[in-house]
Amino acid sequence: MARQAIVIGLGQFGMALARALTLEGVEVIAIDKSAGHVQEASAFAAAAVRIDATDEDALAAQAPGKRDMAICAIGDESREGSIIVTALLRQLGAKHVIARATDDVSERILRLVGAHEVLRPERSFGERLARRLVRADILEEFALGKDLVVSEVRVRPAMVGRSLAELSLPRRFGLTVLGVQTRLEGQTTVLLPEPSRPLAEADTLLVVGKAGAAHALHGEG
Repeated sequence: MARQAIVIGLGQFGMALARALTLEGVEVIAIDKSAGHVQEASAFAAAAVRIDATDEDALAAQAPGKRDMAICAIGDESREGSIIVTALLRQLGAKHVIARATDDVSERILRLVGAHEVLRPERSFGERLARRLVRADILEEFALGKDLVVSEVRVRPAMVGRSLAELSLPRRFGLTVLGVQTRLEGQTTVLLPEPSRPLAEADTLLVVGKAGAAHALHGEG
């Protein structure tokens, strides 16, 4: 059975999220006050509903407690609305509530009213972009829980021709290699890490470790 999600607030972020979840096979109920946004979402979502989600009865009719997740994607247009909707979702028994915050104050309040996760998409994107601009060898990073970060990193010059066993990344940097992206017969493919395989110049590594651990690889040349 497909997972089900409610996405409330169909601005740029909410619409993109609803569309991406749908492409991943999630049954999305897309909710907004705007008829135009609802009409746009109806082209791909399992259901698109025009309601004011701060109305408890209207929100309860969408049965958030029966869905796998509920995302309040309301942004700058209504900080108060975002807080009310997040609180109502918890009161209505939503299993996993994810809320979008626009500043430090709203983030604190959203956590206080019960959000299981709070997102700051603009800040997160800015931080990732800054890291990529400063560290050209780090292609992408994202948090895995509170303490770990998954990073996609280029193989440094001093690592070329050496194996993962030789490099001892877990011992030296606290990094575990999850996969190696490489070129085989003209195609890009991801391999499971093989301790004895020499790394190529065009390879990239998918590693997991504590925040900042992947940056230490810069010293490898």
